[in-house]
Amino acid sequence: MTKTLGLIGSGMIGGALARLAVAAGLDVVLSNSRGPETLADLVGELGDRARAATPAEAARAGDLVVATIPLHAYARLSAADLAGRTVIDTMNHYPERDGRLAGLDGAELTTSALVQRHLADSYVVKAFNNIDFRRLFTSARPAGAADRSALPIAGDHATAKEEVTRLLDALGYDAVDIGPLADSWRSEPGTPVYVQPYMAERPAGLGQEEAGRWFFETPGVPVPAARVRELTDSAVRGDAGGSRMALSGD
Repeated sequence: MTKTLGLIGSGMIGGALARLAVAAGLDVVLSNSRGPETLADLVGELGDRARAATPAEAARAGDLVVATIPLHAYARLSAADLAGRTVIDTMNHYPERDGRLAGLDGAELTTSALVQRHLADSYVVKAFNNIDFRRLFTSARPAGAADRSALPIAGDHATAKEEVTRLLDALGYDAVDIGPLADSWRSEPGTPVYVQPYMAERPAGLGQEEAGRWFFETPGVPVPAARVRELTDSAVRGDAGGSRMALSGD
């Protein structure tokens, strides 16, 4: 039973997960690369269930640990501190930000397999990487709600995936197991299940300020488990950082 969620990275996705975790009655230990003092405002917002720490402290404190940092920094994750832990990997490969990463070109590895290779003694599960941070927070619903959404997960360890499935349930989502880490590309950028299904269609002609307001104010679109399964099954693998979408009838 997860009682404490450790967060290595407390940006947009990390902040959304921290808010959902506290709302679900979990304790959270937040960390980032800039130091605990930079998280004072977020900790103050979250209240008594949250505290700031170093990444090493967050790794050791969490019953489950979320790694939500830019993928190019994955090697900074401490394999020693995360040994024996279930690590939720939210990271995506964006070549314009991360550059080219050895092992990803030519589809030799998925991003999560790369992280698992680095964290050899941890149990890596891919999750929370296919939804934008705003919809992640606002679309959470109680179990059994008619408009509850599902999110895909992937991993090589059944027990770790069960832990993550229970966490998703507590945070407001169903989980769809899409297989081992070798299949985690099915939820990566450019695939049918990535971000867009959870968002309403943005009106044409919005200015920058209007588009920003639309992004924050527009509710998400429910994506049930059956639809997530359909979308992930239809994915076709392409280049790292941008798998191409499979179109009906292809």
